[in-house]
Order: sequence, then C-alpha cells, then structure tokens
Amino acid sequence: MDWKIELVAVPVSDVDRAKAFYVDQVGFHDDFDVQVNENLRFVQLTPPGSACSIVLGTGITEMKPGSQLGIQIVVPNAEEARAHLVANGVEASEVQVLDWGSFVGFSDPDGNTWALQELPPRP
Repeated sequence: MDWKIELVAVPVSDVDRAKAFYVDQVGFHDDFDVQVNENLRFVQLTPPGSACSIVLGTGITEMKPGSQLGIQIVVPNAEEARAHLVANGVEASEVQVLDWGSFVGFSDPDGNTWALQELPPRP
C-alpha cells in the first residue's frame, strides 16, 4: 500500500498576499481558489513538477500564521533555484553545500520557512 503526502497546510494571515507571493514570486501553479462559504476559503498551489501541493485559506488550519517551519522541496539545481527566487524579489539565503546536498532557505511574508535541496550525486 502506498502512502503519499499530497497536501500540506501553510498558515497565513493574508490569503491574497500569500497566494501572490507563492504564485507570482516563487512560481507555484495556481490550482484553484474556492470560497466555499464565508468561513472557508480553499486555495491550492503546487510547486512545478511536484505531486504534493500546499493549501492556504481561511478555515483551513488552526496553526498560527508563520508557524509552518522547514518545508523542504527538492530541486535539480540549488544555484538556479536561488537565482529564480532572487530575480522575483524573494529574499533567499546563499547556497549552503553540505555532504547531503546543497540548500537554499527562504520565508514567506508570514515567516513560514522553506528549504530547497539539491540532492548530492548518487554513486
């Protein structure tokens, strides 16, 4: 039996600001944005090439905005990923090269943190 993570909630204080950040600056796909009722808005966004999406919105999670720390995305090239972020106005860390990969960190406007990892060559 396969168990697949396909949706991760990211708590934000301003849904429209967060959606614009993830779509226009980071480059996630805007899958859908549905106002179910006055207490529930569901915004699903997906990183390019990912089988796992994030969900933003109102009535989605009880986590405090900015409390989702350390979501990690694997990228083919950390330097190129960082360049993409910086070119789109995202403050990103320098590439940190470790034995288990190269990493770039960034935060969304609420302080939720992300790590991009370029996997090391495999033998």
